[in-house]
Amino acid sequence: MSATAPYAGSSPIRRPVAAAALLAALVSLVFGLLLAGAGPASAHAALTGSDPQDGAVVDTAPKEVTLSFSEAIAVGDDSIRVLDPSGKRADTEAEPRDLSEGGTVRYGVALHSGLPDGTYTVAWQAISADSHPISGAFTFSIGAPSETTVALSSQEAGGGPVGVVYDIARYAAYGGFVLLVGGSAFVLVCWRGGASALPMQRLVVRGWLTLTAATLVMLLLRNPYTGSGKFADAFDLVGLQSVLDTKPGAALVSRLLLLGAAALFIAVLFGTYARREDEQERKDLTFGLAVGGGVVAAGIAATWAMSEHASTGIQASIAMPVDVAHLLAVAAWLGGLASLLVALYRTPDIGSASVRRFSAVAFGSVVVLAATGIYQSWRQVGSWSALTGTRYGQLLIIKVALIAVLLAVAWFSRRWTGRLTDTSVASSGAEEEDAAPDEASDDVAPERAAQLARQRAVLTATKKKRIRDADPERSGLRRSVLAEAAVAVVLLAVTTMLTSTEPGRTEEEAAGGATAATAPAAGGPVNLSMPFDTGGRNGKGTVRIDIDPGRTGSNDLHVWIDGSDGEPMDVPELKLALTLESKDIGPLPVVPDRLAEGHWTASGVQIPMAGDWKIDVTVRTSDIDQVTIDKNAKIG
Repeated sequence: MSATAPYAGSSPIRRPVAAAALLAALVSLVFGLLLAGAGPASAHAALTGSDPQDGAVVDTAPKEVTLSFSEAIAVGDDSIRVLDPSGKRADTEAEPRDLSEGGTVRYGVALHSGLPDGTYTVAWQAISADSHPISGAFTFSIGAPSETTVALSSQEAGGGPVGVVYDIARYAAYGGFVLLVGGSAFVLVCWRGGASALPMQRLVVRGWLTLTAATLVMLLLRNPYTGSGKFADAFDLVGLQSVLDTKPGAALVSRLLLLGAAALFIAVLFGTYARREDEQERKDLTFGLAVGGGVVAAGIAATWAMSEHASTGIQASIAMPVDVAHLLAVAAWLGGLASLLVALYRTPDIGSASVRRFSAVAFGSVVVLAATGIYQSWRQVGSWSALTGTRYGQLLIIKVALIAVLLAVAWFSRRWTGRLTDTSVASSGAEEEDAAPDEASDDVAPERAAQLARQRAVLTATKKKRIRDADPERSGLRRSVLAEAAVAVVLLAVTTMLTSTEPGRTEEEAAGGATAATAPAAGGPVNLSMPFDTGGRNGKGTVRIDIDPGRTGSNDLHVWIDGSDGEPMDVPELKLALTLESKDIGPLPVVPDRLAEGHWTASGVQIPMAGDWKIDVTVRTSDIDQVTIDKNAKIG
């Protein structure tokens, strides 16, 4: 959520106090809504399950490996790779098959037949529905675990130098959008005379250039950013074509097309519009530019909404237009603030009326940003634990704190604005007119007339700057707005970071789901004690079993048999079997070796999957006396 306090109107202190009270109430409301909870909301996709599971040991080689995700993903030929212990591909290298059904998102790759025993590595990489690359890896074993020479890169998808440049371009794109849209709105709504001011023209044009350049960089780097991570692949035409077929690629191309329309808008705003002197004609052109520019600005904002967090998860049809409104309000406020700063420092002509008009724009931005920010926060966080325990939630707290700082600084701006008058500017203009040389007479050469005009312009600008800088009210307002702008830059950076950070609600849900579904459960040594009675002479006793470490994979098993007198007891035969009835696995036979009197052991006992295992123990105390006992134990 972003907000600011409006600048002054003609009324006293009531307006900023009311705005601050409104924002405080809205901030309180957002935290209240965070506690209300909601249904699941996805953003970055997360791996929620696999077959075989992470760390599983299977008796025979599976025909395929399947992965399940929390939301829809985009996959390519090498999105899922299965590598044998030597690092060679064990899958058929075909594009993953879409096995999704119902609400389950699942993809699978077929494996070669006749795979030898050993530990296999599954490495996967895909693109989440919100355009962010995701990746991961896990292992499973056939027969028994083994050493593996597979060494995967520790670099996460979207990381490395390519990721750094891509993220810089993402920041620059938001900054360019703010200057382009906010600067244009400031000229049309707050200060129409700014259309003729060169510093304002430069500000808006630089915003357009920044956004255009950043968009081109993101489009070229999209393929290596989501794939190889190598700059050289930026000019791979096949990779670029594949990017254009994706939702993020289509959004970037659409943004470039809309920027072409924005260039035409800028040309009219600082060309035809600036030269119009007839008030009615200028009013009509203002309306046309406002409507056309608003449509283009909304379209550019929609290119973010259609490809990032707002486009996936719950209530996407509501979230996308809300996101567009949020971005436009951010641009109107921050871009207007930057324009006001430029006008105060670089031009002498802006008056108090223009500053007060921006106050109304700022107040409207407060309302829109607060309302849309509350909804976005509820949708993406959803709980106190996600607010304080996830990176997204922590960034959101920082953002709210920055808003509070902005409110305090804006209050000082309000005080300076209340003192601002146009007297000094008007008087300076009169003095300049009195001091200006007489118009060149008809007999003065055109070259001399042009030289005199240039001298008058320099003299006028110099006097205006000297008087403007000497105005204490205007200087105080400049310093206050400069402080606001500095905080706003940090706030914009935090806001941009939020767009590329996994939402807190999803991070919590993915962590819980992935831990339960794919990670080897954190088990512990299993200790069992089972009394038995074979019915014959000296046929009573107790079997004690230890399974260490008591989790999936290889385990050491120890069995002790104590007679009815508590002393170690030897028996002619001892057998064990393990069965996981819930998965129809087993019985898996275990024949331990006698280590000492009343003590048997077996090493390398493979438990392929975590669960509630039934352990059958067969004890024979004579040629005809035998009994089988069993007990369940949670392993893994």
